[in-house]
Amino acid sequence: MNKERLIFAPTTKQYLKSSLTRSDLQANPLIQFNSWYSEAVDANEPIAESCTFATASLPSGRVSARTVLFKELDPRGFIVYSNWSTSKKAMDIKSNPSAAITFFWKGLERQVRIEGHTEFITPEESYAYFKTRPRESRIGAWASPQSKIVQSRDELDRLVDGIHAKFEGVEDIPLPKGWGGLRVVPEEIEFWQGRPNRVHDRFSYTRENENSEWKLERLAP
Repeated sequence: MNKERLIFAPTTKQYLKSSLTRSDLQANPLIQFNSWYSEAVDANEPIAESCTFATASLPSGRVSARTVLFKELDPRGFIVYSNWSTSKKAMDIKSNPSAAITFFWKGLERQVRIEGHTEFITPEESYAYFKTRPRESRIGAWASPQSKIVQSRDELDRLVDGIHAKFEGVEDIPLPKGWGGLRVVPEEIEFWQGRPNRVHDRFSYTRENENSEWKLERLAP
């Protein structure tokens, strides 16, 4: 690559869809999120459940992020499902139980950021979701040593073929060891609505602990 500066930024976008005021917001941010998420689904946002899931490894502090699919919201927090045995995010969570999630709904010009600590849901809860997945997804969860180095696509295909053979004729495929749900219990949730001239509307909910009331404040963009 030459030393010339490469510029890829598109023409500056203006956000014109909506605004956000304190009176628009629910007292409980989980209820508010559920409302915005439902609006994103109704607006046919592409893969409305997709979100960026960020973790950090200690003691290095190195941050990693990836797109995952949000699957459940319960009174305690946001649940995603994955391999928690070999994946990079699993290694991060073992050293540092904090995580962050970001949703961005382009068509609605909205973003939601969640920061909090993590906890695993029970194997029974994980299995209840696992058995709703398509069979090929369940086979893949067994076959893939997620984030581990493999030598070729053929090696992956052989692993999948082996699991197909293992569970041939078996409809009730058991839950793989180390696979399941992780809940992010929020400590801060921020709602962002795009506004013209980058003077966006931002509101942040915070609380001292899980037994505390949520505090709602407007933030400068």
